[in-house]
Amino acid sequence: MTPGDHAAAAADLLNAEKTGEQIGLLTRRFPEIGMDDAYAIQNAIYRAKRADGRRVIGWKIGLTSKAMQSALGIDIPDSGILFDDMHFDHGTTVPGGRFIQPRVEAEIAFVMKSNLAGADVTREAVLAATAYVAPALEILDTRVVRVDAETGEARKIYDTISDNAANAGVVLGAERHAPEVVDLRWVGAIVSRDGEVEETGLGAGVLNDPVESVVWLARRMAQYGQGIEPGHIILSGSFIRPVECPPGTRIEADFGGFGSAAVNFA
Repeated sequence: MTPGDHAAAAADLLNAEKTGEQIGLLTRRFPEIGMDDAYAIQNAIYRAKRADGRRVIGWKIGLTSKAMQSALGIDIPDSGILFDDMHFDHGTTVPGGRFIQPRVEAEIAFVMKSNLAGADVTREAVLAATAYVAPALEILDTRVVRVDAETGEARKIYDTISDNAANAGVVLGAERHAPEVVDLRWVGAIVSRDGEVEETGLGAGVLNDPVESVVWLARRMAQYGQGIEPGHIILSGSFIRPVECPPGTRIEADFGGFGSAAVNFA
């Protein structure tokens, strides 16, 4: 793909977000697309949003479970950017029409107190740079069709990465915990939709340890001269399958002693 192709794809994705009308598969439109192209498109979206006044508040890590990686035929996670207009308060109601096809995942969020950067970032460095960990929900959306109507072909990893890793929102629970005193592998959640349990999972489903997910992100960002900054929220990856959220849905994630997070959709 050319830089012009990257810019055109980014513009189409931004317009889809604005209008609520999805675009076709980028992997079909650009058969030559690769990982670097997908992140170049995501970076073009980043530049456009920054030019429009948006502020980066953190990062999301996706595809951290073996099941999701296998489904998409990859063996590494992906990442996306959290912007200030993606932050929703615990228990809030998302206005109708804000998203196209919202889904929700339960995650452990890391909120940073110091810079974290470099190709040699370690687990110990992540813990030292973290102010606290908290229960969280990630809101996903897709500005790209999930399945091509003509061919029946499903979207691929490059479609998802280009679309800011399907990132759309973050909800932090009220509880705060020191990361070094909690075994995050055993932090789990019971996720209910409209009062009925839909999914359950444990933090160990995220690369065996959510801390390792943040290690991966910092090292990947170093390849592009980027770093995690103080105050950034890092969504370490989901340990459940995405839960569909049609209008009128209420999502509650019970993390037990770790806390809770909830969101409603008008």
